[in-house]
Amino acid sequence: MSLLRSRGLLGVIVAAAALALVVGLAYLHDGLGDVREREELGEGGFDGQRAYQYALDQCAIGPRPPGSEAGLVTGDYIITTLEEWGWEVETQEFEYEGVPLRNIIGKLGQGPVVILGAHYDTRPVADQNGDHSMEPIIGGNDGASGVAVLLELAMVLSEDKLTNEVWLAFFDAEDSGRLQGWPWCVGSSYMADQLTVEPAYVIVVDMVGDREQELYYEGNSNVNLREKLWAIAAELGYEQFIPEVRHTMIDDHLPFAKKGIPAVDIIDFDYPYWHTIEDTCDKVSPDSLERVGRVLESLLTGKR
Repeated sequence: MSLLRSRGLLGVIVAAAALALVVGLAYLHDGLGDVREREELGEGGFDGQRAYQYALDQCAIGPRPPGSEAGLVTGDYIITTLEEWGWEVETQEFEYEGVPLRNIIGKLGQGPVVILGAHYDTRPVADQNGDHSMEPIIGGNDGASGVAVLLELAMVLSEDKLTNEVWLAFFDAEDSGRLQGWPWCVGSSYMADQLTVEPAYVIVVDMVGDREQELYYEGNSNVNLREKLWAIAAELGYEQFIPEVRHTMIDDHLPFAKKGIPAVDIIDFDYPYWHTIEDTCDKVSPDSLERVGRVLESLLTGKR
């Protein structure tokens, strides 16, 4: 975050962020319409190209580390998109070590609560990048891809299709772990601690847009829930969902799992651009986003 204290750099980021927000909102209004068009637009189900546009919009804002102006603009963009599709929006505003943070929750439907989550912050520095290790990252996959999936779900899911109250949760400050002494998953930990209901389950999507997509079971995930998700993927013919444990992750599902809530992390951690300046939107595939989105849509609606 010290990188953002330069007035010149901050000015560039603010200007780019404001422009990207205008472009993003123009896309929403001119390209997708308003909530009255949800049924018509969503009739074909989750669309990877539309989801990819959400990723492009985020990347256009630039690096989005916690506490930055770009992060604030990204959060506003998420809120506007959720409200565009008729979701009730709540925010959790809090501070961590003096840095202002904000979780965002979109709510729709009735019944037992289920949470689908993704982090919208990006890594403040490219610590896996050698000579570029002090530069911030764009986070085309590590950040934008998970948010893109949730925002497209916000459009295709309607209350009459749901048997649960669905929360689309956008976590701040997931990716600053080990920097300036921060832990991982600050935003999701705060949300888990603030829960006043017990969700039926939590599913986190993170780094799901890789063009060479391979989604293995994650070792800290609930066994029954991950088997259910991967079985849906098999029914849909998605060989990219591989029912074997490959990695065990500290990610945004873990604060909920520690409270005894069934939680799954859908993540493709075999991503060569992780925490580098090369993690840009050209590394993200609309087809990869669509596979993940259609599995989640099928889970929530029974649609196959």
